Formats: sequence, structure tokens, C-alpha cells
Amino acid sequence: MELRALIAVVSLAFTTTAFAQSEDQSDSPIASLPALNAQQAQTSISGLSSGAFMAAQFHIAYSEDLVGAGVVAGGPWNCAGNNPLVTPLLTAVSTCMNPCKYTWFCPDSLFPDSSFLSELATDNAQEGTIDDVANILDDKIYIFSGQSDETVVTQVVDSTEDFYLKLGVDASQIRYNTSVDAGHAFITNNPADTVCDETQPPFINNCELEQATRLLDHIYGDLKPPVGRLTGELLRFNQREFFESDMTSMDDAAYVYIPKVCKEESCRVHVALHGCQQGIGTLGTGYVTGTGYNEVADDNQIIVLYPQIRKSEPLPYNPKGCWDFWGYSSGDTPPYTYYKKEAPQMVAIKKMIDRLTAADSQPSHSSANHQAQ
Repeated sequence: MELRALIAVVSLAFTTTAFAQSEDQSDSPIASLPALNAQQAQTSISGLSSGAFMAAQFHIAYSEDLVGAGVVAGGPWNCAGNNPLVTPLLTAVSTCMNPCKYTWFCPDSLFPDSSFLSELATDNAQEGTIDDVANILDDKIYIFSGQSDETVVTQVVDSTEDFYLKLGVDASQIRYNTSVDAGHAFITNNPADTVCDETQPPFINNCELEQATRLLDHIYGDLKPPVGRLTGELLRFNQREFFESDMTSMDDAAYVYIPKVCKEESCRVHVALHGCQQGIGTLGTGYVTGTGYNEVADDNQIIVLYPQIRKSEPLPYNPKGCWDFWGYSSGDTPPYTYYKKEAPQMVAIKKMIDRLTAADSQPSHSSANHQAQ
């Protein structure tokens, strides 16, 4: 199968129907991401689908900087490297999604090998391509798989939990929820969202469960439940400052939600990664404002960073705007770097975190923001 066809399969596997909304048409001046003196030792990351695979990769690669991770419908670090005899792209569309979809015989060997991947992570840490895996031993991990998810099936997500356990994370630090009859989606308690068990754009489903609240509460503990009107600022900023090549498939703009108190006091940082077809070029600010992160962050001194991927082709060929967990941002050829600290998308995210945690004076951006409603 040709390379483009395989990549298209990766992207299309995260969707079942075409979906298009107007692109972000904000004509306001674009700001710089401000330095807010955020708490460097209180950063976490989460994601859905391709964003979940990226969150798992970033958590292991940059574990020294993080206190936890949320993986919603995604596999473990370097899932696409599960079989060294098969290209990461082919593994991504099979082993890491639904390997039994087209076969009647489904042995465990078709799913990600958490033992192999945990040993590979340890080897990479010793080589210095990722941080010391011992850093994750005191982290909190939230994992979710919907019972009706046929895109990234539960057996794949099971390997995410197994991966962390094999690296020594205590089971008490992992919250793994497989009890909800949800499709392939981020979960809310908003009746206006998609019916819980369906899998369709925009992949934000009403399952009468505030997933963002549960995820962040597990990572940080004792959070206040979201109440009332948002008081913070939703800032559109220049993401291009943080990457050099369009091969990253990263968008020119991204968003950050800054609670009002975080302009005066040092807050925590959470990075929320959208899935395929959920970037601002497709959903506008749908994922940024519709997943519930801002509501819980507003009352709990958490800055929420929303990095953005856009659809791109022919190079890199990423027509659905997925995060890179198989190698397109490094040319899809060996030596693969997508799972290492040097991976361009992860480098960009790390730079954004470093900006938020820097103590420099906050740039003026009064003309380039949206006041949260």
C-alpha cells in the first residue's frame, strides 16, 4: 500500500463521517503566549485519541517536568513502535487501534506488547533520548476507554495501564474507567453534545459525566467542582513562535485559558490535546471551550494550554489534523524520533510550557483575547 494511502487510513480511522465547520475566523491581533510564573513542578498533560497517544508519549519523554497524565482512548508511549519488524505507520493503523476489526481470529499478540514497550522505554531512558522513567513513579494517571469505542478498542487502552504498571507505577495511582458505554469521544455532561454511545464528529459526547473534572481531580486531588460563570481569559496566541518547520503540521495559532487569579498568583499548568478533526481549523474553539477543562480550571488555579494541529498535505500528509504518533513529522522514515524528546511536536509543547512557567513580565495582549463567558 502506498504511503499516502496508509496515512489516510490512520486519519480516517479516527472518524466515521466527514465533518466540517467554519475555520477560526478571529480577526483580532494575535498575541504572544505570556510568561505567567506558573508552577514548574505542577504541570500535567492529557489528550483524546491521537492527542491521547501524544499525551502518553510526552508524559514519558518529559516525565521530569510532569506530575500526571490523562489518556482518553489512546495507547501507551511509542505504541507504533510495538513491532520493530513493522513500520510505525502500519502498526499505528492496526495494533494501536482495532487490530481485530477485519479478522475472526484475535489473539492477544495482535495488541500492543506492554512488556516490550516498557523495556524499550527503559532502554531509551538509559540512552538519554527520554527522561528517566523513575520520574513517573509518583505520578497520577487517568485512563479511559468507552465500551462502544470501536476506533481505539479497550484491549488497546488496557495496554496503557499495563505499560505504567510494568514501569512500577502503583495501581492506586491509576484511575482506569471502562464502565461507561461511550463511543470514541471526550465525555461531558452537556445534553447538547452527541449521544454517549455514538462515534461521530465532533467526538464530544454527553455521558452525564464531567470527564475533565474527574481527570484533573485525579491528577491534582481535592479540586473544587466547577461552578458559575467563567472569570478568566481565553487567549489566542502565536503558536508559530514554538516550531520551525511546517512539517510539524502545527497551526499558526493556539489557545490558552488563564483563570483571573493566575495573573496575580502562581498557578498550575495542564496541557489539553485535541484529537483528529478537532483542531481550531475544523471545530473553531469547540474543543477548547466544549470539553469542560476551563470550568474546572477556573476555580482551581489551573492554566489550560491548548496546542493545535492543523490539516496538512501533501507534506506532511495529515489530512485530518492528527497528532503525530507514528512519524509523519520526521518524514516517516528511520531513524524515527516521534517518541523521543527531540520530536518536533513535543519540543514545541515543551517550549510553550517553559514560557508559561517563566517569570518574565507578561506581554500585553489586551487586544488579542476573548473574555470567557
